[in-house]
Amino acid sequence: MSDHELYPIGDAARRSGLSVSAVRFYSDTGLVAHTAVNGTGHRMYDIDAIARLELVRTLRELGTDLREIRRLLDGGTTLHELLTTHLEVVERQERTLRARRAVLRILIRQGDTAERAGLMHKLVSMTDEEREEVVDAFWNDVGEGLDVPDGFVDRLRAMRPVLPEDPTAAQLEAWIELADLVRDPEFRDRVRAYLKDAHAAPEARPLATEPFQEFIHDTGAPLMEELLAAHRAGESPRSARVQEAVVRFMEAATALSGTPLTPEVRDRMADGYRQVPDLLRRIAEEEAASGAPVYDDTHGRYVSLVSRINGTEADADHDPIPYAWIADAMSATDPPQGPQAVGLHLP
Repeated sequence: MSDHELYPIGDAARRSGLSVSAVRFYSDTGLVAHTAVNGTGHRMYDIDAIARLELVRTLRELGTDLREIRRLLDGGTTLHELLTTHLEVVERQERTLRARRAVLRILIRQGDTAERAGLMHKLVSMTDEEREEVVDAFWNDVGEGLDVPDGFVDRLRAMRPVLPEDPTAAQLEAWIELADLVRDPEFRDRVRAYLKDAHAAPEARPLATEPFQEFIHDTGAPLMEELLAAHRAGESPRSARVQEAVVRFMEAATALSGTPLTPEVRDRMADGYRQVPDLLRRIAEEEAASGAPVYDDTHGRYVSLVSRINGTEADADHDPIPYAWIADAMSATDPPQGPQAVGLHLP
């Protein structure tokens, strides 16, 4: 293709990837001017005009309107500015479509009505401030008159959903479900009832105090994670690394009550950890038999949805807590080995 050669409209259309009628339209509107008219009255286009036609075609395929393209070609904006603006428009459209998809998926899954469709759309379209207000109203209601230690509800309230600027469809679906739940008076009552039952017994009240909650969520959490990492790495519970980590964990735990970490205390804590699986099983059986609100359907559901929204959801395939291994690490003396370790006795 020569820089000085002129091409008829058919060639210009073929080279630019446009139809002849489109080239003629852009010429008639003055968007891309033809260079000359030959002796037969046919329009002729040079290489610059064909390049402009190719640019117009590309921008139109991207959805850019003719007014923006004209501003670009007339020098009123740069290609970078035009493409940046258009990218912002496309990203807004993408977020809108993603939100609509999340709403449609929930409506299809739940078989909801047209009235519910309007509510779902409203929930997914909330601003950050509106989401904060919904969550605050939920915890204000749940915490009203709840007989728990000071600061306990505030710590629960601190775990709140933060929808990212560009959420995934799964995060949007989780937010819609959570927003629908926390606005439901029945769900609020169930969460309040669960928290009340869980901390009603005198022996359970210390678990909701600020020092204990701080240990569970702040001080003790990284220490326990260090132990779990050692377990995942296949280390022995009696290895030097594990023993050093478990002592730090136990010292932090016993500091809550001012109890020195003696060998007897270590053995009691170890026995307690060995009994945890049976205790959890009994609690689950009692909850199922009583029909009272349970964690997974109340506060646990809130926590799970918030974790999904915030992108911190635990891996469902993660190994369960190795209570027996932790108990062996906590023991002041080496745990029994061989058949006796599992209660078997050789003749």
